[in-house]
Amino acid sequence: MQQVEHIGIAVKTLKTSIPLFEKLLNTNCYKTESVTSEQVNTAFFQVGQTKIELLESTTENGVIHKFIEKKGEGLHHIAFEVTDILAEMERLSKEGFVLLNETPKMGADNKLVCFLHPKETNGVLVELCQTVG
Repeated sequence: MQQVEHIGIAVKTLKTSIPLFEKLLNTNCYKTESVTSEQVNTAFFQVGQTKIELLESTTENGVIHKFIEKKGEGLHHIAFEVTDILAEMERLSKEGFVLLNETPKMGADNKLVCFLHPKETNGVLVELCQTVG
């Protein structure tokens, strides 16, 4: 793993959260994106070399909506940049970590992503991500 790529924060609405984080981080949101496969709208902020990703559910059946109902708004996941997601998935699987998807899928910000089950990572949802292209 190379570095922390981004920190994902579950929010109820981007409409109120984007201005809040612009004030908090003293920087503008540089990108919003809808990820249909994950049923989320996202907003990104650059803070040094790390990004902050706000996640808003687009449906009541979505993972983010369920997360907020159970735990409230807040830290959802931490993502680590990898150069070869398939090799990293294989390595972690051999180490006993449970992968939440068998193959990487397209996520936000032009990334292939895979998540590790939080029961294996001290309750933290970990995302692996590799830039496509």
